[in-house]
Amino acid sequence: MTPTTPPVRLRLDLAYDGTDFSGWASQPGLRTVQGELEASLGTLLRTDEARLTVGGRTDAGVHARGQVAHLEVTPAELAKWSGARGAGADAAAEPDENAARTRARRLNGILQRRASDIAIHSVREVPAAFDARFSAVRRRYEYRLRDAAARRDPLTARFTADVPRALDLDRMQRAADELLGLNDFTTFCKARDGATAIRDLLRFEWRRTEDGAFAARIEADAFCHSMVRAIVGAVVSVGSGRIDMQELRDLRDARARTSRFPVMPARGLSLEEISYPADDALAARAELTRARRRSEDLG
Repeated sequence: MTPTTPPVRLRLDLAYDGTDFSGWASQPGLRTVQGELEASLGTLLRTDEARLTVGGRTDAGVHARGQVAHLEVTPAELAKWSGARGAGADAAAEPDENAARTRARRLNGILQRRASDIAIHSVREVPAAFDARFSAVRRRYEYRLRDAAARRDPLTARFTADVPRALDLDRMQRAADELLGLNDFTTFCKARDGATAIRDLLRFEWRRTEDGAFAARIEADAFCHSMVRAIVGAVVSVGSGRIDMQELRDLRDARARTSRFPVMPARGLSLEEISYPADDALAARAELTRARRRSEDLG
């Protein structure tokens, strides 16, 4: 790649069933989402240099319906991927929406043969300032569970956690409300050394689903490791009567890891959406996020 042929940045929107993956990130000897995707991209583009940056680094067993990643390709690779005739063809001549679907279809064709539990929705060109991780302004997850009073459903068992106690939905919602806002979530996080666990929890809403499960919608600017499953575990403990509302407040304010509530199983969790600002605000958002991470690392 020469200075006169800058790379093209592509955004991938994708989904996966996380059951049989050891998380997103590549790990030697383990099956991961990143590993399968980069291998498939290598087959498609005939390269061993395809590298993805992800918006939400999901743990082992966690699912995604709204994951986002980006990578850079050469104009020649873009033309090849888009089905243009020859590396010098104008790959941008086709309307971007159609080209995005074409690229997704070609990558899905390879994934069907080696990783059918991953689905690519779209592959579209984005500004060079777009960063799947650092440009994000918020992330939305859903957590599904069934309590002891619910009817078992083997068809959704891979995506729904079981709680062997009866739960009170109203109590869980009141408990969820106690955690909203800008807080230090150290009690609910496995924070890195020197990093802050301060996060802005924007929404935490429970509902009963049509199939009799409980589902929580959880949104924040960002999440630290295990935070979603831990806050769900705390709220479930209130809903079952294991802890009361005052103890939840005390635990939250203590800012210390505890065994008073469980970290919920990975299979109930799904990354549903990652939101980004308008194109003209992408660079500023990414720099703000990077500056915050640098200050945490310097701690």
